[in-house]
Amino acid sequence: MAAKLKKGDKVVVLTGKDKGKTGEILQILVEKNRALVGGVNLVRRHTKQSASQEAGIVSKEASLHLSNLAYADPKDGKPSRVGFEIKDGKKHRIAKRSGEVING
Repeated sequence: MAAKLKKGDKVVVLTGKDKGKTGEILQILVEKNRALVGGVNLVRRHTKQSASQEAGIVSKEASLHLSNLAYADPKDGKPSRVGFEIKDGKKHRIAKRSGEVING
């Protein structure tokens, strides 16, 4: 099945502690059906010192399940489902809310 959400998409979080927040997908974990979203679902990790990193408490993004994310409509930024449409022999992703073509 074709991917409805891709790296670089603006998404809205639908459930959880960060409900309503928006961010850009940094990475998709395909085998786990999860995604890392910039600035959302931040967790704090205690890290040991290494050659490249200092010791301390570091905030970083934890993954979210894809079912808890929705594409942010390009017109109004509200959550939208994603569909597919074939135009001129090419398959395009479409934002269902506004009908706009999603580039990428």
